[in-house]
Amino acid sequence: MPADVLSEILRLATVETMVTGGFDASAPWALRFPAPNSIKFFALTKGACWARIDGEPPLRFEQGDVGLLTARRSYTVSSDPSVAPLDAMELFSGRGRSFVTLGDGQDCSYVGGHILLDPTSGTLLSEALPPWLRIEGAREQAARFRWLLSELVSERKQRLPGGALVASQLAQLLFVQILRAQLGGGGRIPPGWLRALGDPRLAPAVELMHDEPARAWHLGELARACAMSRSTFAARYTAQAGIAPLGYLARWRMHLACRALRDEGLSVASVAALTGYASQGAFSTAFKRMTGLSPSLWRERHAGGDAD
Repeated sequence: MPADVLSEILRLATVETMVTGGFDASAPWALRFPAPNSIKFFALTKGACWARIDGEPPLRFEQGDVGLLTARRSYTVSSDPSVAPLDAMELFSGRGRSFVTLGDGQDCSYVGGHILLDPTSGTLLSEALPPWLRIEGAREQAARFRWLLSELVSERKQRLPGGALVASQLAQLLFVQILRAQLGGGGRIPPGWLRALGDPRLAPAVELMHDEPARAWHLGELARACAMSRSTFAARYTAQAGIAPLGYLARWRMHLACRALRDEGLSVASVAALTGYASQGAFSTAFKRMTGLSPSLWRERHAGGDAD
């Protein structure tokens, strides 16, 4: 079986997905949220609203639509863009709860949360996504989105034991569905591994590199797996991924090396072998070129996962 690249990267990069709050509202209403420190997601489970990210035009959200914000920008959601917004954080903290009601709460329901990423490998996900993304609930994946959102609403209303954990797991599944939607070509994603993986002609090469990252892959082997010439394959891969194929392999090896050094307690020599380097010296040189630190010093500074 080919490597499940998306699952590998999610395991490496994602720490936790969590639902943090939401509201029910009736017009007129508007809330302004501060720039998030992590990937922010929100979903409209009832009604419609406008969402405006700083620097972008407002977008209309309908029931079932999901928004994903990776940029550190403030944003406003409202019944109408002309309504003066309230400070969302002041509203929620002032009432001491994560869900609030604006007016009689009959027109619109909103639920939001965060995707917390590994401080070292989280860039694998954050850099593969656009600053701002709307996933329409009317798309092909609508049935799955609707089910997940309905379950999130149900967990919120029922308040059963274990509800917070269930909501987090549902939010994690929602994030996976968002990424799958982008693989299907339904989003304006920037050059990166996600775009390369979503290209059926390039996916075999991405899967091979993930399946055997320690192998000394040659450009010709990867090109043959994709039924292309070396030059055509290299040009197409670089255009889609934003990096040459073997450059991507080297970067992926460094992510694996960082995890092994920080979490698995392996020696530098063992990590070098694990990631396909012929010697500890060659690995150390490559590692320092990419991270700015020797493997031993990197491990010392990142022990326990306390990366900046």
